[in-house]
Amino acid sequence: MTELKIYEEDLIEKFILGSSSGGQKVNKTSSCVYIKHVPTGIEVKCQQERSRELNRFFARRGLCEKIAHQIHREKTKKQQEREKIRQQKKRRSRRLKQKILAEKKKHAETKNLRKKVEESE
Repeated sequence: MTELKIYEEDLIEKFILGSSSGGQKVNKTSSCVYIKHVPTGIEVKCQQERSRELNRFFARRGLCEKIAHQIHREKTKKQQEREKIRQQKKRRSRRLKQKILAEKKKHAETKNLRKKVEESE
């Protein structure tokens, strides 16, 4: 946080009542952490663990990642994974499908030309 010049005075931190699976204990305690960095306006909400302290740590780490991305325009590993999955799930356009099929047909024709010629009587 010191490298990115994020100071505790610039953070607004709130604890929100949790709501997820994990039983009654999670739903009663305020273990969800909300952090807002006032100068940049970046907000992070974290409820990964049952512990408030762990959630504070994860929220601060997420805030640092977001601010580093904004400053350096670097993609974090998590963002790269998300983008990779999004790219894999994305539907192919009609034109791309036609292009792929044309390539397959062309490849099949070249394979057929390589076959041995049968002698006829």
